[in-house]
Amino acid sequence: MDMARVIRHLLLPDIWLHRRFSQVALQTIERAIAESERAHSGELRFAVEATLPAAALLRGQSARQRALEVFAELRVWDTGHNSGVLIYVQLADRRVEIVADRGINARVAQAEWDAICRTLETDYRDGAFEHGSLAAIAEISALLR
Repeated sequence: MDMARVIRHLLLPDIWLHRRFSQVALQTIERAIAESERAHSGELRFAVEATLPAAALLRGQSARQRALEVFAELRVWDTGHNSGVLIYVQLADRRVEIVADRGINARVAQAEWDAICRTLETDYRDGAFEHGSLAAIAEISALLR
């Protein structure tokens, strides 16, 4: 178990999330997703967590594993064309994961999702949380169209 990771997750306050993603920023992201979904048949979801839940942390769950869990919890897979996509942001580990349903993964290579994730992580490191999120939504929307 990585003790530095455990401590980071335990000591990071939830207010940290709100400093990166204000209510206005989250509403802007929500509107961008709604606009995106009018242009294609996919479902796009955005989930951000400051830290992992304690049980997940103690299991040593990775950001990717948590993203898959959130994908299932939010029922992103439950679309008519198997076209759900989740952008999962895990702030404490500074990781972004994109999980796409099988209908989309049949058409989009994992390398494309990974490239969007790494660009988004760079934007976040630079403090461009809203801008980076909106750019990623635009890129994903283009792939879904």
